[in-house]
Formats: sequence, C-alpha cells, structure tokens
Amino acid sequence: MKYVVLVGDGMADETIQELGGKTPLEFAETPNIDKIAALGLTGEIRTVPEGFPPGSDVATLSLMGYDPARYYTGRAPLEAASMGIALGPKDVAYRCNLITLEVLGQSIIMRDFTAGHISSEEARQLINGLNEAVADNEIRFHPGVSYRHLMVWKNGGDDVALTPPHDILEQSIADYMPQGTDAEKIIQWMTSAQIYLKHHPVNQKRMAKGENPANSIWLWGQGKKPVLPTFKELYGLTGGVVSAVDLIKGLGILAGLEAPRVEGATGYLDTNYAGKVAAALKILEGNDFVFLHVEAPDEAGHSGILADKVRAIADFDRHVVGPMFDALQAYRPFRLLVLPDHPTPLSLRTHTNGTVPFLAYDSEGAYSSLLDSPPPFSETGAEASPIKFKKGHRLLEAWLNANLNPGEPS
Repeated sequence: MKYVVLVGDGMADETIQELGGKTPLEFAETPNIDKIAALGLTGEIRTVPEGFPPGSDVATLSLMGYDPARYYTGRAPLEAASMGIALGPKDVAYRCNLITLEVLGQSIIMRDFTAGHISSEEARQLINGLNEAVADNEIRFHPGVSYRHLMVWKNGGDDVALTPPHDILEQSIADYMPQGTDAEKIIQWMTSAQIYLKHHPVNQKRMAKGENPANSIWLWGQGKKPVLPTFKELYGLTGGVVSAVDLIKGLGILAGLEAPRVEGATGYLDTNYAGKVAAALKILEGNDFVFLHVEAPDEAGHSGILADKVRAIADFDRHVVGPMFDALQAYRPFRLLVLPDHPTPLSLRTHTNGTVPFLAYDSEGAYSSLLDSPPPFSETGAEASPIKFKKGHRLLEAWLNANLNPGEPS
C-alpha cells in the first residue's frame, strides 16, 4: 500500500462576495479534486490546538501525526534541520525574514514581509554581509531561500514575545516590538541590521528598479531543537517530504524522512510543480509514504490578492493533484489525502486556527460506503460532514488504517 498526502498550504478561506458567496476553494476550477471527492470522503479537521500559534509549523506537525502539545518547540529549529544547521542543546534558532519597512508620517509600517520576494542570490549577499557587520560571538546568520533565513543564538535566550511579520502587514510595528527578558538584545540586532542594510548596493539596485528593498530583518519563531520519534517508529513506514519550504523539509528530516531538493521549487506561483510531482514519485519507488506540500495558496492569502489565490488552488489541482492521482494508478493499492494545513483568509492576510476540510481516497473503495452522499471538498462540505477530528494529529493514523468513521476517534 502506498500513502500520499497532498497539502495546499492555506487553501481554506471564508466566503467572498466577489465570488458569489463562495470561498476560493469552492470557486476555483478543481476538476481533479471534484472527481476524487465523488469517490472518496470529505471530513473536517482542526490542525491547530487551542492556545497554539496558527502557523504551518504547528499545523504540519498535526498533519504528520505528531501531537503539537508534546513535540512543538518553535518554527525556526525545524527550518534549521532542513538547512543542515546543527543546534546545540542550549542554542536557540530564530526565523530571520528580510523585510521592507516604510516610514509613514510618525509611524514605521511593515510594508512587505518578503522584501518583494527577493531573490535567493540577492538575499545571500545581504545575509553574508550581516555576519560581517552585525554578528558577534553570540549569534550567526544563515542564508536560506528568498526572504526566509535563520539566526542562531549560541547558548541563547528565548524569553521573548515575537510576532510573525506576515501578521502585521501594512500596520505600524510600534505595538509589535519584541517584549520580554531577552527583547533588548533582539531589538539591538534588528536595529544594527537596519543600519547596515539601508545603503547596501543590493538594496540600492532594487530601489532603482522600483523593487522593495530588504531594509530590515525581523526575528520570530524562536525555539530549541525538538526531539521527535521517527515516522517509521510511529507508523512503520519510510518515505519523504517534498516542499520548497525549509520548515516542512526540516520536519521531515527530524522525522527520519527523505527531503530532496527540487530545482525551481520557489514556494510561490512560479514553483516547479512537475519537478515536485516527479520527486514524490521517485520517493515512492522505494518507500510507501510521501508528503507533498505546495506553498503558493498561502502566499497568495498573505498578499490579499484574490485572483492569485484562486489561481494557486486551480494550479494545485491541475499540476499536482491530477498528475499524482493519474500516476498512482500504477501503484495500486494506494490511499490519498488532500487538504490544507490551516486557513489563510484573504480578508485577514494571515493564518487562523479554524477548521479545514480534508479529502480521503482509497483505491480499494474503503470509504465508499461510509456516507450515502459524499459532501464536496470545501469548507462547507467539511462542516456538513459527520467525519470530524477535533485533535488533528489523530487523522493521519486513522487514515493510514482506513478508520475514518463518523465521530472523533478515541
């Protein structure tokens, strides 16, 4: 049996008047998902437990069958694992965004949490420069992809409240500055980075071309290295994860799964969908499990651009769900799970901890007799479904065992 999970990050949303009262997931052209939903089972899952930040770190832990209450230590250490950064037991990793700040009157505004989706090569020059100009014996910056990077504080502190930059787009940063025992040092490093970045040649060239400069860093998502049981220890399966995002790849690595690099995987609308599908199928040649993640719907949700989110969902269906479903016919028997990790409503431009729909399919028809009339794969369909998982980490095991019966599993 082969097991495949396809995640459209942030696909879930709210109804939108411009779409005739439909959500983007309901409005987008998704013929492949619709076909599978008619043969499978739609249910509802809460991926983010009460009291946890509604991010892809917490949600993906749940989707991969790990209880966040036991294993979550922060986002950045997961990314560190993907980037091959060894953390000591007392080291603290911080996510380090390159961002665009803008002075507006008396306020400083979070204009762009991606610095205009800065290229990885431009970003590498800036991050390497920060290591020369800002880093000291305590900290080190590590370049990642586009705007996503890390700072590691050796034997550092994590007693600080930090806000994800995508949560405060176009807002004054004054009310969201670091707070707590270790806040003073965090602010010091951020301020020093602003001074260095302001006149950097990379930013001068970007501004000359009308592009957003990476004129500051924003630190958040801190945590120490988590200790996870391997996926094989938990579920007896080997496999891999396919994603453009270090967070997802890092979680896979910590779980003992393969995490191949896919050329051209950007985490945006221009990502290499075909390459990701090919990488997933290659993993399945010698293993039984693959987790394929697509970031584009979430990025579109953060941008607040309706057309981009509808397109991202349609592209996910056309370039990932359809080709994977067709290719899996040669791997029968197989089970398929399609779902978002969390909602990213366009109206809010950030994540929420609401429920999301999931779509389960079994090539042997294990779910065909559970419901008389399968609801569509949508937020509305999930709400109407009697198959609900209030504790999201329980879904994976139930799906692996074809135990998706009405009522929450014990």
